[in-house]
Order: sequence, then structure tokens, then C-alpha cells
Amino acid sequence: MQEKRQFLRHPILYPLRFEITSEEKHEDSHTLDISKGGLLFLSTHKVKPDSIITLKLPFQNKVFKVKAKVMHIEKDKDNPKLYNIGVSFYQHSDAFKVKLIEQIYLIDEYRSLRSIELGHEMGMREASEEWIKRYSAAFDKLFWKID
Repeated sequence: MQEKRQFLRHPILYPLRFEITSEEKHEDSHTLDISKGGLLFLSTHKVKPDSIITLKLPFQNKVFKVKAKVMHIEKDKDNPKLYNIGVSFYQHSDAFKVKLIEQIYLIDEYRSLRSIELGHEMGMREASEEWIKRYSAAFDKLFWKID
């Protein structure tokens, strides 16, 4: 089988809720991996290819909404009751929004780990400044770049 992906994918486990726009169904799930063009997530529902769905990505007290198109679906290798659903972002601005959410999520994970190392709670601003100095160039080069 020929590889159809255009963009490098990298694993990230991030919570999401998706809604099938035409059917008013929704489900809580999580991402398996992400790329510049889309992401892969698990579902108990078999979603038809070409369906337009809305992804809701929570972070702290906000929920970011992103439209996506279902590109492919296949049974999960580890659990045949689940499906791997691959989607492409509907608009360039949606891809940018997901990259921003991903970066904030990684900074928050970094903040949690540094708080444990330091023995006291590190603030998000301080963690952001430290993370950007240490990892932003690598994040930009390794994962994906918005043109």
C-alpha cells in the first residue's frame, strides 16, 4: 500500500470531543498523532469518509473548535471495537489553531514537571518563557511549520 500522507506525523495524546455535524452525534476521545494537515483519533463510532466533523479541543477553561474532513477510517489493531479516524483540517487557520493548542499543552506538561522538580508550583508565564527558550526552535523544526 502506498503512503498518501504529505506531512510528518508525531504522536501526542490529547483529549478531544468530536461531533458529526450532519448526524448530531458526539463522542469523547483523544488524539493518537498529529501533523500539519490533520490528526488521527480513536472512536467507537464508524464515521463515513468525507464527513465534516467538528473537533472540540479542551484546554483549562477553554474549548477550541476545529472543523475537519474525515479522510480514512480503519479498525484499531489493539481493540477491534474501536476505529482509527484520520481527518484533515478544513482550513489553514484550523491547522494553525491546533498547532497553538498543541504548544500550549506541551508547555503546561512542562510546567507540571518543572513544578515537581522545583518542589513548588511554577506559574504558566514562567514555564512558557523557559519552554520557549529551550524547545521552541526544535518544536518548529521537528514537527510542522505553518507557511
